[in-house]
Amino acid sequence: MNKTTEIVIVGAGAAGSMYAAMLAEAGKSVTVLEGGPPWRPADLYSSQQWARRLKWAEPHAEEPAGVSLWFNFNAGRGYGGAALHHFGVWPRFHEEDFKESSLYGKGIDWPLEYQDLRPYYDRVQADIGIAGDAEAEIWRPDGDPYPLPPVPRFAQGDILKKGFELRGMHTAPVPVAVLTRPYKGRSACLWDGWCEAGCPIGALGNPLVEYIPRAEKAGAVLQPHSQVTRILTDKRGRRATGVEYYDAQGERNELHAEFVVLAAFGIENCRILLNSASDRHPDGLANSSGLVGAYVMSHASANLFGMFDADTQNHMGLNGGQIINQDRFGKVRQDGPFGSRQFIAGLAVKPNDLLGIAMSRADLFGTKLDDFMHRAVRNMTNMVTISEDQPLRSNRIELSRHQDAHGLPLAKIVYKASPDALALWHDGVAEGKKILAAAGAKEIWNSPQGAQHIIGGTIMGDEPAESVTNKYSQTHDIDNLFIGGAGVFPTASAANPTFTLHATSMLSAEYLRDNFDSL
Repeated sequence: MNKTTEIVIVGAGAAGSMYAAMLAEAGKSVTVLEGGPPWRPADLYSSQQWARRLKWAEPHAEEPAGVSLWFNFNAGRGYGGAALHHFGVWPRFHEEDFKESSLYGKGIDWPLEYQDLRPYYDRVQADIGIAGDAEAEIWRPDGDPYPLPPVPRFAQGDILKKGFELRGMHTAPVPVAVLTRPYKGRSACLWDGWCEAGCPIGALGNPLVEYIPRAEKAGAVLQPHSQVTRILTDKRGRRATGVEYYDAQGERNELHAEFVVLAAFGIENCRILLNSASDRHPDGLANSSGLVGAYVMSHASANLFGMFDADTQNHMGLNGGQIINQDRFGKVRQDGPFGSRQFIAGLAVKPNDLLGIAMSRADLFGTKLDDFMHRAVRNMTNMVTISEDQPLRSNRIELSRHQDAHGLPLAKIVYKASPDALALWHDGVAEGKKILAAAGAKEIWNSPQGAQHIIGGTIMGDEPAESVTNKYSQTHDIDNLFIGGAGVFPTASAANPTFTLHATSMLSAEYLRDNFDSL
């Protein structure tokens, strides 16, 4: 195992693999430490039981009973991280998402604007391959057309599209990082709805199909089963000198580096920074602002179900859906909550598991459940409402009194959805039921409130006293420490975050690459 490297990257997920590819291709010595196993496409199976193996089981995060960020649903473990099992829904953030405080007196401004990220959105979509129809997305900000044609619509999508239209609402093909035709040597999707299991044929755009292969080809070393616990600093506490990690045998190791990129899951990034406290940094590393762990956000979501007389073909398509509606993305509404919300409709479902047909009616048992299942597998539709959360300082990650296998405190999640997010959720549920009724649903119901995506905790900003990193995701306190992922987002939007975290990570990696010697 290496003892020194120019750049150590913590985590082999969406952000970490992006940094690894770009920096290794620039000729830098790169080592990626990943806490989980070295997944490859051949390890992926179209099975819910196997899909669960891709989620994060350890280290756990403590969550209070009754209030959950859905940590184990949102996180990931191993090569690919959470992006290995994500659904591939990749809308862009809107221009107003970056300036909510300036425009509306709400939220927090980003230290950059949409136009700063636009070229990175365009480059990422060319790298990975996104399917969509930019003209049909009347809400989409400026950007290059998608490189691939849109996803097909099956019966479920046609039925729900009619419901939107009868309510005077617009739909477009959902923009997804899924191949609708062969692209860069990868196979096109089979439309069999197994995205959550990681996609063994490589049609789903995740780190295993693009940035990890590029990183390894360029000479980056990926090291699995290497759980990073602390960031090391010099005696003055001004520069990071590497990381402490534990290997598969439970042995403590140190890897020294000129630069550290912390790109684990957002909650784990916060835990590592807080556990890196020292005499020079008594409140944790990069935490002179006291904001490491603060402003954690999610997307308040609900699945809305309808039962129809027609065969809906609900097993066909993508877990991420077939059509999208962002008519309600405007931030301000008269006498209503602040923030954006969106609908994604026509989600492919399986009989069981968390997002499966059976769990959509957790109140049914025995013969009633059996009867429901026989009808639902042919006649059920599924759509989701997703609402923007607001950045609240009280929502945070802190250290738990419980410890991991190495004696270090686990992360503790302190979170409640913002009042605006809850009000938007209720509005989305009510409107979603009207859409299903317009489409002709005979029975309509919804899931409890869910938490899609985990955002914030190490937010970026211009002022060191009010943020953790600058616009390049470089920590204000430690010049050679960078943070990758959605943790740097100051606001949540209602758009799924994975496309944007690729864009911010590419901007950051490019800055580190181009300023390597001066930094």
